[in-house]
Amino acid sequence: MELSVPQDKPLAAVFQRIGGGAYPPVVEAFDRGKTIFFPGDPAERVYFLLKGAVKLSRVYEAGEEITVALLRENSVFGVLSLITGQRSDRFYHAVAFTPVELLSSPIEQVEQALKSHPDLSLLMLQGLSSRILQTEMMIETLAHRDMGSRLVSFLLILCRDFGVPTPEGIRIDLKLSHQAIAEAIGSTRVTVTRLLGDLRQEEMISIHKKKITVHNPVALSQQFA
Repeated sequence: MELSVPQDKPLAAVFQRIGGGAYPPVVEAFDRGKTIFFPGDPAERVYFLLKGAVKLSRVYEAGEEITVALLRENSVFGVLSLITGQRSDRFYHAVAFTPVELLSSPIEQVEQALKSHPDLSLLMLQGLSSRILQTEMMIETLAHRDMGSRLVSFLLILCRDFGVPTPEGIRIDLKLSHQAIAEAIGSTRVTVTRLLGDLRQEEMISIHKKKITVHNPVALSQQFA
């Protein structure tokens, strides 16, 4: 099996070739809020995110669910077994944060591709490094006691990973409901609505068709330095 690596979106092109023509990756679509896999599910497939955003969270015994990462397009997830070298159940709860489109492939096929093609291993490692960095940032976000600081930290993470420069500032290229933001930062919809209203009144952000624009990320970050 030949896995050529083009320059634009190389991981997407390579993932689509895993398994060759006989066993191509499966394309799946999930509406917002739909579960992709639960903690404890058998880790049988590896996922590649084509469109949208996926939320990974950890569910604790008390029922609390903590967001650890918000994955963007061109991300691979569901790979814990590949890292540990052992068959294991899912550790995270993976949910479609927006409507998403995924490719998935049996873990055995991905393992074989990694062994056969070192370039793919490097691309995977680069993607996982970015994921680890975002997880560390999310943990720092949730360490803030007051919800205003949590919200600002979360918006800055979204600017980094989903931001599009515009004349007005950095537009977060996701349609975000107040409820979705509340779930991500461990707050309530009412609180998030109030805090976003405060930021709009201070002209730190604007919102159009559920897309948030941060006018000056540096000034926003300094509010809670």
